[in-house]
Amino acid sequence: MTDRKGYLDVRAHVSRVFNFDARLPGQVFRGDARGSLFCEFDAVLAPEFWLALRAMAGWHGDRQVELLVLEPDCDDFYFPEYGMYPAVSLSAEADVDDYWAAIGYEPDDEVLGSIAISAKVIAVTGPSGRWGCWGERDAEIAVFQGFPNMPTRNEWRAQFGPFLEVSGALETYLPLAFAGRTVPGEYAAILATNYGPGTDPPLRNHDGRTTSLA
Repeated sequence: MTDRKGYLDVRAHVSRVFNFDARLPGQVFRGDARGSLFCEFDAVLAPEFWLALRAMAGWHGDRQVELLVLEPDCDDFYFPEYGMYPAVSLSAEADVDDYWAAIGYEPDDEVLGSIAISAKVIAVTGPSGRWGCWGERDAEIAVFQGFPNMPTRNEWRAQFGPFLEVSGALETYLPLAFAGRTVPGEYAAILATNYGPGTDPPLRNHDGRTTSLA
């Protein structure tokens, strides 16, 4: 993205869903995130993952999918190095090639300018603010929230996975991010508290608050 106003618009939309100052295992969503699903970070920045994001947008009537890179910082890295703003606003009607053209774009043929290669922390949502994906390269995971109900969650998980609940992520994905392949007990406890099972995935309002499905 080369338009600063467009970048700031995306940043404002995404900030309604996520706490930009938080990092895993802390609560990155502004609302209840129990019942979240996890996958490997790199999967989100692969072309074919667009179909999973587009499906999430469709549940909530979003016509755009917005992706924001929080690390590296725009003003410290992307703009001074490449004259670009690390954000994407893509029509939900776009295809896999469009998604890859956006996140895989290499300014001045510099591979490190590509979001797919350089992004360390990302946040993805749509204008409704009722769903989201947060990913951290250092932790090697991404977390998803905003499933309308359990059948939809299970169908999405089966179609676009593999995805794991928090217990599976702690056993499978996260050990690779820590020395000795052991997740610290405090980290595991906090992650499980914030993202573990709930009675049903919560719906997310436009302002980031959650609505009971009961």
